[in-house]
Amino acid sequence: MAASSVEKPERIVDDQKHSSADKIEFADAQAATAKEHSLTLSQALKAYPKAIMWSILLSSAVVMEGYDTLLIGSYLGFPSFNNTFGNQVVEGEPSITAPWQSAITNGAYIGEILGLQLTGYLVGWYGNKKVMGGATMLMIGFIFISFFGKTLPLQLVGQILCGIPWGVYASEVLPLNLRGYLTSYVNLCWVIGQFIASGVLVGVNTRTDQWGWRIPFAIQWIWPLPIIAVCCFCPESPTWLTSHDRLEEAEKSVRRLQSSTAGVNMPSPQETVALLAHTNAIEARLSEGAGYTECFKGSNLRRTEVAVGTWVTQQMCGPVLQTYAIVFFEQAGMSASQAFNMGLGLYALAFIGTLLSWPMIKRFGRRSIFLTGLACAFVTLMIVGFISLGPAGSAGVSWGIGAMLLVYTFVYDSSIGPLTYVIVPEAPSSRLRHKTTVLARNAYNITCKWTGVISPYMLNPTAWDWGAKAGFFWAGCTALCLTWAFFRLPETKDATFAELELLYERGVPARKFAKERVAITEQMGAY
Repeated sequence: MAASSVEKPERIVDDQKHSSADKIEFADAQAATAKEHSLTLSQALKAYPKAIMWSILLSSAVVMEGYDTLLIGSYLGFPSFNNTFGNQVVEGEPSITAPWQSAITNGAYIGEILGLQLTGYLVGWYGNKKVMGGATMLMIGFIFISFFGKTLPLQLVGQILCGIPWGVYASEVLPLNLRGYLTSYVNLCWVIGQFIASGVLVGVNTRTDQWGWRIPFAIQWIWPLPIIAVCCFCPESPTWLTSHDRLEEAEKSVRRLQSSTAGVNMPSPQETVALLAHTNAIEARLSEGAGYTECFKGSNLRRTEVAVGTWVTQQMCGPVLQTYAIVFFEQAGMSASQAFNMGLGLYALAFIGTLLSWPMIKRFGRRSIFLTGLACAFVTLMIVGFISLGPAGSAGVSWGIGAMLLVYTFVYDSSIGPLTYVIVPEAPSSRLRHKTTVLARNAYNITCKWTGVISPYMLNPTAWDWGAKAGFFWAGCTALCLTWAFFRLPETKDATFAELELLYERGVPARKFAKERVAITEQMGAY
């Protein structure tokens, strides 16, 4: 009896202490949410300059991937590459057969699928910066295979090994009104890589010896060392540290991302980590674990669908025509020099389009821009198809197709392209973000592999020889994507991750997300 009477008050005191700690944490989370919503764009820029810097530097790794992707697709119409690797003769010129064209251009996607699945586990164990730094070190060695390989099988192996995943970091360390800009910056990095590749190819397109294709490969060695240095000095993701109960380290990481002299009412490191911990607690309550199977349970299934569907849509609406732009232009009747110059102009427009997407993201949000972009892409692709029905070899038809492909590129890179990198990181729960993103990216890679297999057959004169009539096919695919997005893609603009958790858990229809976004300060207490 006596022992019982002593133990009971001790348990009550412990419960009271635990309850008090929870209340303090909840109050901090509420304060962080309120301050995030109150920050203007200019205030956020002053408050998070270091977060912006690290996000830009880390996302810039995508420049290398964009560079390599364009390089391989453009090599199919490159005299130097065909002279070395050509395994057939068409109209007196060496070229590569459609099956080998498909294999080489899809090699990187095979490697990326394997790498991404492994990364989903490695990031959970070791964190973002260690995994990204290690992957970049491997790239240095893998580039040697592409540079020295003088057979098609070796080029295929080199592309498979170079398939490395990049850049989910920016979405985790930035406030609401900066999240869209910095995640869409990934698309700009992709375009910059493609633009650099186009410029390099224009510079060496007159070379017919092996250095015509080796020099562009060698330029890839420029990126790894700076990226490794960034990975060594950047702070670890506060979300990852919080999910591993390393709260003091998470606060230090947040402190390294904020300005100490901003002079604005921004969330303190303690409040930011409290919000991350509270969001993690909500998601832990709704899912027992954080394995891949959890991505297909409850509200996470819908979130996985949004991430997967968005990334598949990005590839299914016709951007493969950009990857094969040089070949596409040549098939439309342009000379090699005209085709390479048009390719350079195409990626200049892509750069401008991505920059113009930023003010639109702030004003209109994600869903409306994405839907409008798909509708415009459908119209443009249909016009490309109809122009191709004109007289074969006509200069007017060739330049008309080229002009409409430039219009398509501007539309795509001011809407669908950059918005994908905004929507995908916002769709998953914090606990499952890496694994959901891995699943979505691999769905994208599988789609790329499929489109990469059929596109050479569409354009190769010894295969289907569709040429610009492929515009009809991609217009039909775009119409299907537009239908899915209209009914299933929600608006995530201005919502914190905790608020998105509540919206998904309540099953709010995609078209009503913007209207029914709840105030998290009134709802989190129930969880």
